[in-house]
Amino acid sequence: MAQLECKIHEVIVTTLNEQGQAHSAPMGVTQRDGHILIKPFKPSATYNNLKQHRQCTINYIDDVRVFAGALIGRRHWPTLPCQQIEGEYLNNALAHTELEIISFDDNDPRACFTGSVICDVQHAPFRGFNRAQGAVIEAAVLVSRLNMLSVKKIQQEIAYLSIAIEKTAGPRELEAWGWLISKIEETGIELDHV
Repeated sequence: MAQLECKIHEVIVTTLNEQGQAHSAPMGVTQRDGHILIKPFKPSATYNNLKQHRQCTINYIDDVRVFAGALIGRRHWPTLPCQQIEGEYLNNALAHTELEIISFDDNDPRACFTGSVICDVQHAPFRGFNRAQGAVIEAAVLVSRLNMLSVKKIQQEIAYLSIAIEKTAGPRELEAWGWLISKIEETGIELDHV
């Protein structure tokens, strides 16, 4: 019997393009048999980069602006060179994992790249998420699926998530939330005061 995949972890995957420039994208990854599975949509920069350069970094961060920023075109966050692979990790990562891609299945609409852990590095302690950080991540997922969800579903979810923003958001969460709300409103979806 095949081992089931664990739950999805929301992270930032940093890859290198052909010119050696870092590209960071939010992604849900899973673990199976000691390996990390990355499943980017096709076409995407992450997919293209992993096919060309079989190394990447998984960034564990608590700055939700990076998640929101990727969905509105703010992808340029400071990076530092990795320790054991040719790659980069986010300067504000609490921890990062350096991976070597050992195999991939090129299925549609998502490929599955299997990464072997080369090293794990801790940079700062994780102090926990507040509810607003979770709300921003959920709103980012909604924004990534605007063309797949009904207007009513988006309006309901944003109305609920805005409660956590109102109660627990700090400056970073408010900034990220504002970016996502603007992105939704650019599509013509009307939201109640959020």
